Amino acid sequence: MQQMMQIVFWGSAAALLYTYFLYPLLMWVLARKKQYTHDQYAQDDPALPVISVLMAAYNEERVIGEKLYSLTQQDYPAEKLRIYVGSDGSTDRTNDLVAHAFDRHFPLLHAHFSVFRKRRGKPPVINDLAARAQADFERLYTGQSSPEHLFVLTDASVILEPQTLYRLARHFKDERIGLVDTHILPKGLRTKGISRSEYQYLSAEARLKHWESLAWRQMMGPFGGCYALRARLFEPIPPRSLVDDFWLAFRALERGYWAINDLDAICYEAATHRMTDEYQRKKRIAAGNFQNLFRFWRWIAPPATRLGFSFFSHKVLRWFGGFFLAFMFLSAAYLAFFDAFYRVLFGIMAGGAVLSFAWYLLHERLSLPSSRLLQNIAYFLAMNAALLAGFFRWLRGIRDNTWQRTNRE
Repeated sequence: MQQMMQIVFWGSAAALLYTYFLYPLLMWVLARKKQYTHDQYAQDDPALPVISVLMAAYNEERVIGEKLYSLTQQDYPAEKLRIYVGSDGSTDRTNDLVAHAFDRHFPLLHAHFSVFRKRRGKPPVINDLAARAQADFERLYTGQSSPEHLFVLTDASVILEPQTLYRLARHFKDERIGLVDTHILPKGLRTKGISRSEYQYLSAEARLKHWESLAWRQMMGPFGGCYALRARLFEPIPPRSLVDDFWLAFRALERGYWAINDLDAICYEAATHRMTDEYQRKKRIAAGNFQNLFRFWRWIAPPATRLGFSFFSHKVLRWFGGFFLAFMFLSAAYLAFFDAFYRVLFGIMAGGAVLSFAWYLLHERLSLPSSRLLQNIAYFLAMNAALLAGFFRWLRGIRDNTWQRTNRE
């Protein structure tokens, strides 16, 4: 039994070490000195693709005006830009604000607003908007030499820089490109709360996805807040899906297309500060991750492929991170009864967890000094706990894919 517990402990530790450090190191080595060499559109190229921006919104009155304004400021040919917004049962002023913005800023031909009275969740709204956008595109270009058509899927909370759409679209001159992701930067970072820990994690993820893009052109999923997809690669998102961006990206990869990111295609999103808000968001995403694992599990089964290797190394092992941490705590607790080394190890692990959460809960109330280490430990443990909770949510069955806005400041 002791030997089995040792295998559980060190096997779990090795899985976490590999997915968070060794796999990124491998991608960094493979991506060194590489650059994108595929053909790209010039900014004044008359063959630039037509872009249909698809956006589902639910009670976004705080940000929808700024988001639509950022779309009016895009340095992209106006005749090739179309905006499709779907309100998923919004009960605040979102509908009025969108309607006003469309009347004021967008020609009627280039903007379409759908109001859905009944809440259905993001995927059905995006499916409806995509079908409308594709029908409009085919109607407008019937009998002509059609340009390429792109969907840009974006969230209301993500604000685009003026060059963002062009920097996404330029890559699609190469027929091998199926999806291009943006680089989302946070606004409003604070010393207190979890925003800086979240930013560190997202920055590391952005670097890793960039290395995957350079090394193998197989980025393991966009961040979801804003990315471009060839319209012909769009497939209706399955019912009750929670993480539609990964599903769409992986379907493009399965079909042999490239998925990359562009670190110069910059967007901004307000940071989250409260652990409880981010925990709930991560829990929902985790349930969607296990949905996608069930859909794409065949890629981690033999025979081994490069796509399956990246999927397993970058995503699958991380999705089980909560289990690995739980296994480490439980096996170390058991082994502590028999071995002084594991008593010390368990003491360090348990003490670190208790201290980090106690500091997080008390440092604002008692004006305790800032500690980046304790903040990061608390964040890492909480987010892996969300992965664990998300697994059991998925296991119980996902019957509702509607979402609540994440509190951002």
